Amino acid sequence: MAERRKKTRLVATTLDKPKLYLGEQDDERAVYRTKLGQVAAVSVGDAEKNGPNEDSAAIIPVNDTHVVLAVADGVGGLAGARRASNLTVQALRKALNSNAEAPGRSLRSAILDGIDAANSAILESGGGGASTLALAEIGPDYVRPYHVGDSIVLICGQRGKLKLYTTPHSPVGFAMEAGLLDEKEAMEHTELNLIFNVIGSSDMRVEVGSELPLAPRDTLLLASDGLTDNVLQDEIIAAVRSGPLDRAINRVANLALERMRGDTANTPSKPDDLTALLFRRHPPR
Repeated sequence: MAERRKKTRLVATTLDKPKLYLGEQDDERAVYRTKLGQVAAVSVGDAEKNGPNEDSAAIIPVNDTHVVLAVADGVGGLAGARRASNLTVQALRKALNSNAEAPGRSLRSAILDGIDAANSAILESGGGGASTLALAEIGPDYVRPYHVGDSIVLICGQRGKLKLYTTPHSPVGFAMEAGLLDEKEAMEHTELNLIFNVIGSSDMRVEVGSELPLAPRDTLLLASDGLTDNVLQDEIIAAVRSGPLDRAINRVANLALERMRGDTANTPSKPDDLTALLFRRHPPR
């Protein structure tokens, strides 16, 4: 199997318009500067399957004070999975572009309209696909999480304090939240792949969090289950909590890819597409 580890430094480029990741390349990694902060992105297709990367992602600078990040995971095993995740981030981009032309309309309303539009588009496409979604609305000093399914939003401090971890909409995710399963048991559970809330369903629901403070040294992560099915929460935090963002994104991605290859014994190994976004605010002057 081809070696997937990358150590190359990623040079940050300025991003002032939406950037979409639509699974068009096997391995995409980049770092961007926005008005609000720095964003690192990685999207790597599953090397063991004969098919495209079914994950998508979006980095959408709304204006000088707000950015929206999103990771969508096309539900595997269903026809049109990649198309579903593509439609999800494309609908969000369209809704947020329209919002910029409608002064006074809240960003929260535009995001929810975009998710509703994605749900309708997937249902109308008739391809049988569906998608999860992890989304973060980022303002000058806050973040508001939104999610559907088992893609996650995580926030940790520079010293490793966990400040947010969204609960996956799945039997295993709810069992963990109730204390019935620990993280290692969850990774080995026979129902790990089951989810009961997706975009592309007539009964889709969006879980919207409250605005949370986002300190200058906090790290925000959005990721598909290609990360969380292979890397423990404490390991994720250790990889991303500090250091340059390009190194952090490579650390966490390479660890997940090593696990998928089965390079280390007695660790989770679930080959899958992997997509993740990291964000940190610009430090105060």
